[in-house]
Amino acid sequence: METIIHRRLFFQIAGTGVAGYFLSPFDLLARRSPSPNANPASITGTAKNAIFVFLPGAPSQFDTFDLRVDSWTPEDFRPTTINGIDFPEGLLPNIAQQLDKISIVRSCQASALVHSLLQAWNQIARNPTSATGKIAPNIGSIVALETERNKTKSQPLPGFLSLNTGGNLIRQGYLPGRYSPFDVTATPGGLANLQNPDGQATFNDRFELLLQLNHSGITRAEFAEIEDFYQGSRSIMYDPTVNAAFRFTQDEQQLYGNSAFGNSCIVARNLIKADLGTRYIQINLGGWDNHQNIYQRGAGIYRPASQLDPGLANLIADLAASPGSLGRSRLDETIIVVKGEFGRTVGPLTARGGRDHYFPHFTLFAGGGVKGGRVIGSTTSDGLFVENPGWSQSRPVGAEDVAATIYSALGIDYTTVRRDDPIGRGFEYVTSNNWAVYPILELF
Repeated sequence: METIIHRRLFFQIAGTGVAGYFLSPFDLLARRSPSPNANPASITGTAKNAIFVFLPGAPSQFDTFDLRVDSWTPEDFRPTTINGIDFPEGLLPNIAQQLDKISIVRSCQASALVHSLLQAWNQIARNPTSATGKIAPNIGSIVALETERNKTKSQPLPGFLSLNTGGNLIRQGYLPGRYSPFDVTATPGGLANLQNPDGQATFNDRFELLLQLNHSGITRAEFAEIEDFYQGSRSIMYDPTVNAAFRFTQDEQQLYGNSAFGNSCIVARNLIKADLGTRYIQINLGGWDNHQNIYQRGAGIYRPASQLDPGLANLIADLAASPGSLGRSRLDETIIVVKGEFGRTVGPLTARGGRDHYFPHFTLFAGGGVKGGRVIGSTTSDGLFVENPGWSQSRPVGAEDVAATIYSALGIDYTTVRRDDPIGRGFEYVTSNNWAVYPILELF
């Protein structure tokens, strides 16, 4: 099959990329319309939750989910073939056991090769240097906005929750604060400071006084946002079901890898099972920027892989074993997406014993109606280029298409254009100047 990007053009683009470092009241007020630049929306509606596992630093696809075995491959990778998928079982032994639930998209291609740029790009589904990129909310904030109307009184948690994200998290953009991510550090003891030491009655009196003081000297709109934020926080205090969802045992902690990432996966599992209103969870795991010594034991690719493996594998397994509604499992109700910013160079290692930034990479999908145990798309035999996209659009998959896939699975119209943005240009949920964005329907 003909290579998707001609080699000369590919390296011209590469040079350019490197040089460029490159039903709430609010929703009711927004005028919305379909995007004129996209294909008609194809909504699968197969999931009600999403977990986005982001891997800042960009993991090497060549050593993991688009494995190529040669003289450079460490012996302890134990490369094997599982249901036709070449896989480093020694590096990711737990995930190897869950491959029947995972679909690997190998035809992804980044738009640039700069960490900060692509970290934002993957969270807002557009170029962050564009006009709307500067005001764009995280995909999770859009999900929170779109799903809020379906919340019940027994679902007090925010629609968007973030775990282990550090400084890489994009927040709510121009949307109101109620759609910002609820940042949590996962610990066995659960959430801290959910109860006032002087008692609930004293807290209630002080809370009402605080609202009165805040109402003085600010506009009604400003007060509404402050009150909205406080009331949202108040609703989770003194709620035993909320704190229970954030607790876990030491045995669970060890099973999930005894790491911040593993702890985050446990909390994500608990929240999906508790169904307390959170519909989008973002978990980050960095450490993949292996420009040197990628095969150094205890460091290099081994360190983040040793956290990803038990955390992600047990998250998938536990959700698959947890009953959901209508005879489905919690995994059936939850789409899990795993990806980095871009990929890494292929073939022999660099002079520093590492792999540098590169355009082709992978994205993993599981749950939420995704058919597991499959590979979509392929690269050339040397791993240098996308050869077969493997999906309806006959081109490499971009970050925007991944976002459209998440929206589609959640029943959200990814072609929506909001007319409430502060710059008056119209805000598209997903946008690209280079192609018509589309979900990867072959996953389902």
